[in-house]
Amino acid sequence: MYRSHSCGALRESHIDTLVTLSGWVQKTRDKGFVVWVDIRDRYGITQLVFDEDRTPSELLEKARNLGREFVVQAKGKVIERASKNNNIPTGNIEVLVQELTVLNESKTPPFTIEDETDGGEDLRMKFRYLDLRRNPIKNNLVFRSKVSMEVRKYLSEQGFIEVETPYLIKSTPEGARDFVVPSRMNEGQFYALPQSPQTFKQLLMVGGLDKYFQIVKCFRDEDLRADRQPEFTQIDCEMAFVEQEDILNVFEGLTTYLLKEIKGIEVDAFPRITFDEAMKKYGNDKPDIRFGMEFGELNAVAQHKDFNVFNSAELVVGIAVPGGAGYTRKEIDKLIDWVRRPQIGAKGMVYVKCNEDGTFKSSVDKFYDREDLANWAKETQARAGDLICVLSGDVNKTRTQLSALRMELAERMGLRKPNEFAPLWVIDFPLLELDEETGHYHAMHHPFTSPKPGQLELLDTDPGAVRANAYDLVLNGNEIGGGSIRIHDKETQAVMFKHLGFTPEEAKAQFGFLMDAFQYGAPPHGGIAFGLDRLVAILGGQETIRDFIAFPKNNSGRDVMIDAPSPIDKVQLEELNLKLDIKS
Repeated sequence: MYRSHSCGALRESHIDTLVTLSGWVQKTRDKGFVVWVDIRDRYGITQLVFDEDRTPSELLEKARNLGREFVVQAKGKVIERASKNNNIPTGNIEVLVQELTVLNESKTPPFTIEDETDGGEDLRMKFRYLDLRRNPIKNNLVFRSKVSMEVRKYLSEQGFIEVETPYLIKSTPEGARDFVVPSRMNEGQFYALPQSPQTFKQLLMVGGLDKYFQIVKCFRDEDLRADRQPEFTQIDCEMAFVEQEDILNVFEGLTTYLLKEIKGIEVDAFPRITFDEAMKKYGNDKPDIRFGMEFGELNAVAQHKDFNVFNSAELVVGIAVPGGAGYTRKEIDKLIDWVRRPQIGAKGMVYVKCNEDGTFKSSVDKFYDREDLANWAKETQARAGDLICVLSGDVNKTRTQLSALRMELAERMGLRKPNEFAPLWVIDFPLLELDEETGHYHAMHHPFTSPKPGQLELLDTDPGAVRANAYDLVLNGNEIGGGSIRIHDKETQAVMFKHLGFTPEEAKAQFGFLMDAFQYGAPPHGGIAFGLDRLVAILGGQETIRDFIAFPKNNSGRDVMIDAPSPIDKVQLEELNLKLDIKS
């Protein structure tokens, strides 16, 4: 056998035991009369020892010739370590080696395989298989596996069954672009990779499988960010004979269970706020509620003086920064420069210092008196010692800008604590969003989302006012899950397609299979999908998902390790009946 124990298993209780270890050489230390070799595997590090008194000369020489990352097998006796290392679990013992086998040699790696490596991100992505040997990445993947197992355990105990759905499906308009796959046997026709298993899980409900889940790969050909990948993993779920409250209760339970089992944290409060309330209080639909700084709308108390910047604005809105009155003018100027950056787009910022003695000092003192500024403090819930930051302009843009400032300030002030968790539900989203460029409405979630009861008729008169029977689960300022109660009858679905701009012929061509299924006794149903990559990263105390994925893509959607995407052979193109001008 290659090993009797892992490199992290041996303790003082194993002293005088003959063992066999296998792993990678972490480092060697040669003192002339003695050589120490640290050998590493997934489970830990054990020190091997070779010395002139107890080790044959040829074996000692063999140890001296070991290089970093050589794969070796060592057989020997566990002995007490003279100079103990309290930083590792195996630090009280070492193995006096009697046999050493080099299983494979290694080139010198391009970066150090240590927790604090000297390799940059691009280099580590290129040699990802080496990066996986480092504890931070390895531990992230072990952590991800644990989360996945606990998800399966919880859902199985709740009566859900896991069903696999197809990866080669029909291209449908779900919001993002599809990745398409040409069919060799059907000339000129294409499959698409699923953006989600949405229609299939609805068909499973029609089929009577009333509690479904799947941990599934999904694909979207869209612009990337740190928390997005072209392929990602969802915890996809659907239930039949349920209303919104049933789904919220089940998945509050899942979230509570994961926080308890994975993090040892008890969470019992899941506040619920409407989409409109979230936008008004926080400026976005996935607010971080671990800290305050809620928006205070100031139109009524700021648009009565001769300050035209505010008078001409749709919205004047501010936040109170705790302890911010102590900021210097230079620090405030840096904040103003920050909001003026192109990424934020504000034209400027008005500020008010709420001094400890009850006085106010603002950048607009010549327009507003103490009573005015006291009213601003009241609306933003500012206290003595706080700083009020005020932005103005178009409603949507200004809320977005102030939301970005709120998050930036919270980051700088250490208010976004990675081991503090604050979930909430955002409900009552608009059913439709207006595309300002085309003037057409599109589904805010997807075309199968049901309107709130009693609001279907509003589609003909005021489509923008219709609320969706939809909900998002937000954790620490990140949407970790989203879903809705679905439309389950053909007539309502036809009305929805009409308002999304589909002709009856287009709707039948795209979704005829689903409409037909609804004629055979479709039950009321709804569901939710969690982003597993994002959920795992947040539970792991991070917000970027890349280090929790074994083989991620970079910001350009490329796998630099295997060099994909890449051109394919001309013969393959001809078999697929594709004609492309391929440059040599």
